[in-house]
Amino acid sequence: MAGTESSGTAMSRPIPCALTIAGSDSSGGAGIQADLKTFQELKSYGMSVITSVTAQNTTGVQGVHHLPPVMIKQQLEAIQADMPLHALKTGMIADIRMMKVVAEAIPYFQAPYVMDPVMVATSGDVLMESEARFYLREHLIPLTNLVTPNIPEAEMITEKNIESAADMEASAEHIVHGFGAGAALVKGGHRMGEALDVLYDGKKMYRFTSDRITTKNTHGTGCTYSAAITAYLSQGVPLEEAVRRAKVYITAGIRHGFSIGKGNGPTNHWAIREEGARDECH
Repeated sequence: MAGTESSGTAMSRPIPCALTIAGSDSSGGAGIQADLKTFQELKSYGMSVITSVTAQNTTGVQGVHHLPPVMIKQQLEAIQADMPLHALKTGMIADIRMMKVVAEAIPYFQAPYVMDPVMVATSGDVLMESEARFYLREHLIPLTNLVTPNIPEAEMITEKNIESAADMEASAEHIVHGFGAGAALVKGGHRMGEALDVLYDGKKMYRFTSDRITTKNTHGTGCTYSAAITAYLSQGVPLEEAVRRAKVYITAGIRHGFSIGKGNGPTNHWAIREEGARDECH
């Protein structure tokens, strides 16, 4: 298998390979760039399929150019034909034409699929066309092993308000049993108090909490969190443990976020090294 050797030395197991299908962030804090940084930090080999190119910085999105679906298909086919793949994630997929191409490709990869349903940027800019949300809910979510919406995204998917931890759990159950996701992680970054995320795997509910960090440097947190889960899944880590480890990773990244630019600065993708992998979620 490709990826089983490095510098002529046989490895005891295949190199874990992770794929991100998402948009490019010219400021480097979110999207493809955040995903690849995360894969690298967590020791999974990262690959990418770019869906859109954005002109953006920490203050917002100034422009978006969507790649033709045929180019997205060619990128997917190139990877499928040659590269090993152990987990993949999707981020920004802005329109139905792109979604159809991705939906057709995912079953061929036969790897765990994590969906970060990117609909709104940290800055508040809408990144997904409204008519695409229905297609995502009806056709892409049933293909997933995990969906990772924040509260506004979960409300868009379920069309129900979320005001409490109980509402978060009900939303996760709805996404799994109502729309066919393998599991749902509803992230509570938009609530007050502890940073609570809830995971429902179709049978059991899990809660992950960490201290809430007061900072404006949260650009790319959703991308980074889902990418970390994807990296761990590519290494064979079970879902609940992958989410727990990813929560530690993103918490460290937020704590040590960068004050770069005039708006919402990016998370720190190498912060976990500085903290010595200190575990602060439970």
